Formats: sequence, structure tokens, C-alpha cells
Amino acid sequence: MEYEEIRQWIERAWDDRSLLETPEVQQAILQTVDLLDQGRLRVASPTPEGDWEIHTWVKKAVVLYFPLRPMETLAAGPLEWRDKIPLKTDYASRGVRAVPPAATRYGAYIAPDVILMPSYVNIGAYVDSGTMVDTWATVGSCAQIGRHVHLSGGVGIGGVLEPLQASPVIVEDHAFIGSRCIVVEGCRIGREAVLGAGVVLTGSTRIIDVTTPEGRQYVGYVPPRSVVIPGSFEKQYPAGRFSVPCALIIGQRKESTDKKTSLNDALRQYDIAG
Repeated sequence: MEYEEIRQWIERAWDDRSLLETPEVQQAILQTVDLLDQGRLRVASPTPEGDWEIHTWVKKAVVLYFPLRPMETLAAGPLEWRDKIPLKTDYASRGVRAVPPAATRYGAYIAPDVILMPSYVNIGAYVDSGTMVDTWATVGSCAQIGRHVHLSGGVGIGGVLEPLQASPVIVEDHAFIGSRCIVVEGCRIGREAVLGAGVVLTGSTRIIDVTTPEGRQYVGYVPPRSVVIPGSFEKQYPAGRFSVPCALIIGQRKESTDKKTSLNDALRQYDIAG
């Protein structure tokens, strides 16, 4: 099927689930997930203007894929799982290094030269070339990870399938996400940005640029080359005044800093420990 025909069948099935029994709909769903697995189709794609376009119908196909799949037992030696989605295999032909027990669900794209330490990548995600997914990092469903990104140990990149209008988490090229960071609810991390260890970004987290007199604020977006650390601000509640978490932009990643620099090197420019 051509893309437009696939999209039309999926949109129909989304509105009428009885169509899941038809061969045309099943073929459209299976073909969409296979295209995702190959990286020929994405849940979100960059536009020439530097923004991102969300392909809602592709998310619908992923959701509709689950009722088509039976529960199966998966085994690796003495280890056993029971799930509906098979795991990605044949890493050698894909040019991917996967360290045991790294796991990627079928329907997620892993580009050549990606390194997967013991980690997890969910269906619909896209991980571009040269990226490192470090130990116990997780890449949620439909998340978009750019080229030469470093997701440090224990990083949590949130996933999203529903609501359909919700954007996936996007981490653009050459970004460095420090240990134990959490990025969820459709946040977008700009190209070459650096998040210090422990930064937590949700769809409502204040991101404050403290290098400007007015303290410019962002929500859900870290501008390119920003260096970000955890912070807090005071807020009054009926029960009293309390500290609320936020994120602080403390400077810009300098052009002299190599894109593959360590997190500590990038933060050392601002006298901040990694």
C-alpha cells in the first residue's frame, strides 16, 4: 500500500474498531509498524523551518497494533517474558552494538552506529546514528532521539501514545542528557543542549534563563546549546511558602567545546559539578 492509502485505512479503523477484522486494515497496521521498525516512517519528523511535525495517524497505528498481537512467551536461556510485542533482533546487520541485557521492542528504529548499553527502547521510538543509550536509560514509546546524543546512565525519556494530540519527547542532535535526568510530557531538547545530572523536565516545569536580567522563561523547551542544571523557586500556598523544582539555564555551550565532550567538561565552563 502507498502511504496515503495506509493512512486512510488506519483512520477508518480508529473510528470503527470492527474494521480491525478486515485484511486491508490489518495489512495497513502491520505495514506501518514495519516501516517504523525500518526507520522509513516516524511518529514525528523535523521540518525545513526547524520545527517538528507530529504524524498522529502513525501513533494510531501503534495503538491499533496491540489488539492484533497475541500474548507470547519469549525466552533467552533461563530468562522468560510474556508480551505482545516481539523484540528487535539481528543487530549485526543493522550496525548496532547492543550490550546484554539491552532490549528494543519491534517497531522502534535504531540507526547504525548506535550503542545500547543495558537499556530499553519502546515501540515507535526513533534513535538516530551515533547515539549512546547508557546503562539503565529508557527511551519511551514514540520518543525521537537525534544523532550523536548521549543519554547518560539512568536517564528516563518519557513515552506517549495517548492522548493522540500529545507530542513525543524530542532530543535533537548532539544533546547531552546527564545522569538520572527525566524528560517527559513532550519536552523538546534543542540541538547541542546539555542537561546536568538530575534535571527533571515535565510539560509544566519552568525553565528559567538566569543569564538574562529579566530571567526569560520557557516551558517544555530547552533552546539549542543551553547548559541546564536543577533549580527551585519559592511559591506561596495556603499552607505556607515552599520551594518548587525548576530548571536553570546557566549559560551556553561554547563553540570551542567539542560536540562529543563529556558532561563534566561542558559544565566545568560554569563551575558546576557534573
